[in-house]
Amino acid sequence: MSSDPKSHVPLVILGAGVIGLTIAYIAACDSDVAFDITIVARDMPGDWHSQAWASPFAGASWSPHPLGATDERVRRWEQITFDRLWEMAPSGLVKRSPSKILGETDDILSTIWWKDLVRDFSLLSESEVPAPYKVGIAFNTVTVNPLEYLSWLRSELESRGVVFRRQYIRSLDEVKPFVGKSGLLVNATSLGSRSLIGVEDTALYPIRGQSIIIEHTGLQEFVTVRSGGGLSELVTSITPRPGLMQTNTAFLNGTHQVGNWDTSLDMSVAKGIFERCSVLAPCLKEKGTNILMHNVGLRPDRKGGPRVEAERISLPLIRSDGLAPSLGEDAEEQQNLTVIHAYGMGAAGYQRSWGVATEVLSLLKENVQTGR
Repeated sequence: MSSDPKSHVPLVILGAGVIGLTIAYIAACDSDVAFDITIVARDMPGDWHSQAWASPFAGASWSPHPLGATDERVRRWEQITFDRLWEMAPSGLVKRSPSKILGETDDILSTIWWKDLVRDFSLLSESEVPAPYKVGIAFNTVTVNPLEYLSWLRSELESRGVVFRRQYIRSLDEVKPFVGKSGLLVNATSLGSRSLIGVEDTALYPIRGQSIIIEHTGLQEFVTVRSGGGLSELVTSITPRPGLMQTNTAFLNGTHQVGNWDTSLDMSVAKGIFERCSVLAPCLKEKGTNILMHNVGLRPDRKGGPRVEAERISLPLIRSDGLAPSLGEDAEEQQNLTVIHAYGMGAAGYQRSWGVATEVLSLLKENVQTGR
């Protein structure tokens, strides 16, 4: 099939988190190929309390992660995303915030690969660093409110004719009716790719994040504490959020518990989060702080880094163990299908989303042009 603008290409996207939705948006706005897009997912924007997906519970601000120091592709994704979100600030969906990273040692200065990515980077003087910290970095960052941002993406997609279908997909064989004989598939199922038959990526693992959403009028600055270039299990950060519907909210983080699948709320952990954040912002303990919500979410990370690549598969799946679920005789006709995988972003889904989506679109168009 050619990439003639009049050509219509069926595109099925598994997953309605920030990665899947952003890929859909980029594809829906493409001027070269007319994608007929269907998003198939168990959890959708609006399912804010479902812990089966990560996007509603994210901090959703740009902050530095170690992988950007060593992976040029990840760095490119983050630059594209930061620039796009910065440009979106006048819409009210994105907040530009003055930011500080504080450390008790100068180890945090060893991995500042990102100083040219953000805006207004500078090192804090000794007098500007509050006790008990010894060193600090200042810059301007971007933040979104997941509930409003995901809702906006869904609304934009629906206005462009994108179809949302609620369905729990257990096997890639189940998407065959949606993609037809000429469609393309994007797999953006995050941790779901660990158990999705036909993918079964055991390199995926969760990072448990517990956080608190508060309302307070006095918080305008993103502040976080770091030890070296990485993240410890007990994370301390305050992220003021934009709000078109609900103003003056902030995200208090939290935890970064690698390999922990527990989604239950631990109020002793919540107490620790609030106490640590109150050291950074004593105003939290003053009258006027309202606790809005306690959250626990599982960030979808992956050994070896994110997976963004094309794979050619054949449906129905053929397994040597004979354990592929049967879909009936009507589904037995064999066909080839290109799958673009896009998952495993860990705690950085929002801050890589536009860059990942741009790369996925290139992969999609390559496969359209080569006839899949």
